[in-house]
Amino acid sequence: MQVPGPFEYERATTVDHAIGLLERLGSTARLVAGGHSLLPMMKLRLANFDYLIDINDLHAELGHIVIENDQVRIGAMTRHRELLESDELARVFPIFRDAERVIADPVVRNRGTLGGSLCQADPSEDLSAVCTTLNASCVIRGSAGTRTVSMEDFHRGPYETAVGDGEMLLEVRFPIKPNGSSAYEKVERRAGDWAVTSAGAAVWLNDDGTVADARVGLAAVGPNTTGIPAISAAMAGLPPSEELYDRAAAIARDACEPATDQRGSADYKRHLAGELTRRTLRRAVQRIGG
Repeated sequence: MQVPGPFEYERATTVDHAIGLLERLGSTARLVAGGHSLLPMMKLRLANFDYLIDINDLHAELGHIVIENDQVRIGAMTRHRELLESDELARVFPIFRDAERVIADPVVRNRGTLGGSLCQADPSEDLSAVCTTLNASCVIRGSAGTRTVSMEDFHRGPYETAVGDGEMLLEVRFPIKPNGSSAYEKVERRAGDWAVTSAGAAVWLNDDGTVADARVGLAAVGPNTTGIPAISAAMAGLPPSEELYDRAAAIARDACEPATDQRGSADYKRHLAGELTRRTLRRAVQRIGG
């Protein structure tokens, strides 16, 4: 049986306590909440840490979904199950419920967290695509204070984020704009698997029915979760139509950089990127009227 290397275990009781432990232990320590991605990597010896800091006791401090007039704030310790079951969140951003329905299985969704998903920085990760689509910003805290970074700056490469040694992700914030909606679709080899390709889309309309803004986020088609600004530029000011969705699909196919692997060929993933972009944009627009 594959087992991780030896490590020490600490349990944080507050955010300040967790940050203090991270500062004292340095890069040899890693936070763990659900652990469904971290522990398998440690068992395979793909990741080795001298200390694991359990932050499950911080759920009361960091496990929240707060909907304000101009933004939604979600704590880093919010569980997948809580994101799935929140009717208020689904009303504002239905893309969350779409994505959570196809993430792993109930065991993972009961323990895994939003913060853990983002900090894992896996290029195939569903919630990273959701956060990219919704133009999220990430609140990071260390002993020197708190800073906020965009999703574009948060993910710096596969399994690498802007969270430095002695820092932790506290919260993710999503701007609310009027007359908009969102959707998510994923192709996977079997239920709950990592994506072969997935896409999220969010659309906001002007009063005259033309597109005020549109955003698409793709996963599993490159080294990072991918946002596509060219789609926003191509759709702005135009009325939604099948022709416009086709144009966005073509841009998505050209913008992504998939690799052939056990989940599929690069050409197949590129095809899926276009098709899922078309579908999610169409559904997001339909939901605005609904």
